Amino acid sequence: MMSGKHFKAQEVSCCIKYFIFGFNIIFWLLGVAFLGIGLWAWSEKVSFINEGVLSNISSITDLGGFDPVWLFLVVGGVMFILGFAGCIGALRENSFLLKFFSVFLGIIFFLELTAGVLAFVFKDWIKDQLNFFINNNIREYVRMGYFNPSREKCGVPFSCCTKDPAEDVINTQCGYDIRAKTDSEQRTFIYIKGCVPQFEKWLQDNLTVVAGIFIGIALLQIFGICLAQNLVSDIEAVRESW
Repeated sequence: MMSGKHFKAQEVSCCIKYFIFGFNIIFWLLGVAFLGIGLWAWSEKVSFINEGVLSNISSITDLGGFDPVWLFLVVGGVMFILGFAGCIGALRENSFLLKFFSVFLGIIFFLELTAGVLAFVFKDWIKDQLNFFINNNIREYVRMGYFNPSREKCGVPFSCCTKDPAEDVINTQCGYDIRAKTDSEQRTFIYIKGCVPQFEKWLQDNLTVVAGIFIGIALLQIFGICLAQNLVSDIEAVRESW
């Protein structure tokens, strides 16, 4: 009877094992999605370059030559690798892969925490950079006839993407397909605020929801780390009992 209890105590928890497996399947699929978006954006950029439309991505992004496509590729690649390690580690009860998963998930958590603190401390600098980035892109958008065949038609809401539309936009009808609407409808669709002020207002109005999402993501990461470490402990305990 005692030996039966002892053997049962050394079993690997199937609930934890398959929960980690399912959790990482979702994580892995999200990584595949990010990689797919990144590869699609890369192929589109290459086609534009070959057609002579877009000669230098930095002329549009103005991020010091940094290509935003790499962000999707790097994030997707990291999620793909971590999801794969978590899936195989849980399914095959591989303690090395599970440790790899939990350590790197912990590193990502602390990087996110650091980024959040830095974003709060340097929020004014970030706001200035966003204004500079958006205004520079508007100038490039107006200059390129391929992307902007008709400024008045305004397929992109022009006034939304300026710091102060009252000063920067003169006699321009702004809002998607605004000219097809009646005069009374136009008043609710014409954009009178810049992107950055509107984003700040939206963030203040939805602060509870945004904070809840970030806290939920953080708790999921902590939960995943704890479960992975718990499973590693079970696996090592079973091996020691052999």
